[in-house]
Amino acid sequence: MSAFPRKRTIHLLSTILAGALAPCWSMAAHAEEASPNADDALPEITVTAERRAESSQKVPLAIQSIDGEALARTGYTSITDLQYTMPGVQYDPTQGAAFQIRGVGSTSFDFSNAKSVSVVVDDVVMDGQRANGLTGLVDIARVDVLMGPQGTLFGKNATSGVIAVTTTKPQIGEWSLRGSASFGEHDERILNSTVNVPLGPIAALRVSGFDQAFDGFGRNVTLNRKVGSQHEYGGRARLYLEPSDSFNLTVSGDYAYHWDSSVRTPVSGQPAEVTAILNELGVYPGPRSADTADSSFGEITTEEWGASLRANAKIGDHDLTSITAYRVTGYDNSTPASLTPYDRYAYIPFNLGQLDTDKFSQEIHLASPTGGFVEYLVGAFYNRLHARQTQLQWSTGGQPLYNAAGTPLPTLIALTGAIGEDGNASLFDAVNETMAAFGQLKFNFTPRLSLALGARYTHDNNSQSLDYVTINPVSVAGYTPNFVASSAAPAFDFGRVKGDNFSFRIAPQYQLADNVMVYASYSTGYKPAGIAFVGNKYAPYADETVKAWEAGIKSEWFGRRLRFNLDAFRSDFKDFQATILTQIPDGSGGLINATVIGNAGGLRTQGIEGSLVVQPMRGLQLSGAVTYTDAKFTDYVYNATTNYTGTRLTNSPEWSGTASIDYDHEFGSGMGLRAHADYAYRSEYWTVVGQPAYSNVPGYGLVNGRVSVTLPNSRVEVGVYARNLFDKYFSTGWQQYGVLGLLHYTSPNARRTVGGFVNFDF
Repeated sequence: MSAFPRKRTIHLLSTILAGALAPCWSMAAHAEEASPNADDALPEITVTAERRAESSQKVPLAIQSIDGEALARTGYTSITDLQYTMPGVQYDPTQGAAFQIRGVGSTSFDFSNAKSVSVVVDDVVMDGQRANGLTGLVDIARVDVLMGPQGTLFGKNATSGVIAVTTTKPQIGEWSLRGSASFGEHDERILNSTVNVPLGPIAALRVSGFDQAFDGFGRNVTLNRKVGSQHEYGGRARLYLEPSDSFNLTVSGDYAYHWDSSVRTPVSGQPAEVTAILNELGVYPGPRSADTADSSFGEITTEEWGASLRANAKIGDHDLTSITAYRVTGYDNSTPASLTPYDRYAYIPFNLGQLDTDKFSQEIHLASPTGGFVEYLVGAFYNRLHARQTQLQWSTGGQPLYNAAGTPLPTLIALTGAIGEDGNASLFDAVNETMAAFGQLKFNFTPRLSLALGARYTHDNNSQSLDYVTINPVSVAGYTPNFVASSAAPAFDFGRVKGDNFSFRIAPQYQLADNVMVYASYSTGYKPAGIAFVGNKYAPYADETVKAWEAGIKSEWFGRRLRFNLDAFRSDFKDFQATILTQIPDGSGGLINATVIGNAGGLRTQGIEGSLVVQPMRGLQLSGAVTYTDAKFTDYVYNATTNYTGTRLTNSPEWSGTASIDYDHEFGSGMGLRAHADYAYRSEYWTVVGQPAYSNVPGYGLVNGRVSVTLPNSRVEVGVYARNLFDKYFSTGWQQYGVLGLLHYTSPNARRTVGGFVNFDF
């Protein structure tokens, strides 16, 4: 995107928000507003950010929310697509894959590294490595993103924010069936359905399922297969029992399967012989290319399932809640890195990993009634996450795997082995254990002035070991080579780190008027230390802490037809757990780039977030949001040779914004018309620390739209949709991968997809 369109876009979003300020400040002089007409007013947003159901406009915290219906209208299908609906949220698919909020988020392959952004589904923390706990956005009630450090009201600590997903609750005494089917270009299909079944006067069962898939737009020319394809399916069941007004129980279970062939493809910097081979085969590396010529097909498979039990009891006028959960994840990856046929050139033709995690968590909290001088919530949390991964990387050092006669190379370099040790693969075994007590006191000094004081004590116990195992090479390579290792075994093959932390939050708020609230907050946060093994070297890293400030205004005007929120924030991190490129021996006398985790002495993120929603007439709603984020390292010297101080964080655009319009009208004939359009913009950013030149992602904007009609006297909707209407291309991640040069990932959202859909709701 050129400078002029980018400036024009930023100016447009800023003008929309600034234009709303004039009437807001002029109306602040009036005492009270007229009661809104229910049909004309904006719907109230109810959140549980403070573990109580309350209006989002009354919570002294920056929250970005989207309900299930609005999410469905965007056409996005994965939780990772939330980044295109909420400014300030980003997803990094590289280095372990994780969310970022306000520019901050840890992405690392280390198994003891906690996530900076917690994904919480129905109050259960999804902290399994390489997994987000949710695929298929079916039967979602709403998604709330809580910006900044969280921990005084949530089980799991989070230094950057929480993405809280709430699925739809089973309804007692109500039969319902709803579903959707859409089909589009690139063989895209999205199928889902949900049924609610009443089970007598005290119980209900709600079951949902989904199946979605699409073809990629790259290809492996050697195997004649498409690259970037994806298939997901799964389901969720929730049983709700309410034997009395003072007790209810929810039993939940879910299963999800994910497969994709989104592998790294070449951009530039490959050896001349590799580039020549690729060009000969019709592959032309570049920032828009998604093709490769590997002899092996790269693919990733994830299976995840879990169960939870939520019990809520009234004890007098208090609420006692218990949440028990158990989850299992299997993550298998086969991601070769050679780029060409193995009889021409090879680098790491065999790169396989198998990760299995299981976790148990228990949370319990007690909440006082609201409305008194003092409101409080106290709770305790326990979480044990166990991860076990087998990883093999067998390299040729650049030699062809087969000679002209078809004879395989007699010796392979086991990058995951160790000199002097038996075994051609690594076995990591990690246990992350957390215990915490948390709570909040809220003092309501007057009907308009209140003060919240939150605190959390956390004890962490993280351990990790590295061992070496032998995997039968015939099942992987098809023959039995000799193996040599690239580096010596670590001096320490087991490590344990323990940590204790006290963090807190102070948040005063004041109601200027019934629908205008100002607030401020100061909070601290913490992430535990961890253990890493880099190139067979024991490399532990320190814990991370943050101090955060935030101030904002939340307001509604004109009979709740206009909602305007604005906040400013700043967070200062100490010993931030960052990733960086370093070099390790490649086994053939050279070095290979590897991504490692370590501590950056200081990091600062600061900025402004604003949102505006207007309903000028019944059936028409306009909304927009914009975020400015300035996220930089304030102290980052690595190995006394590389200084990244002053550089921006990766995957952190300075500007991001969204805008949408929704129209819903029913004609006298009973037929209805619905139309939706949304726009998501983000300015340029880069994906490798301190390397903006080669990992730059230019700014881009995505436009989605859909138009549908509802039939008279029926609950059927038929329509057409377009995702990325103007076919805007972008890359989601760049990696410098040793001698293979610069590689990147592509995204299915980086192309136009047009299709049709039908929804039904009975």
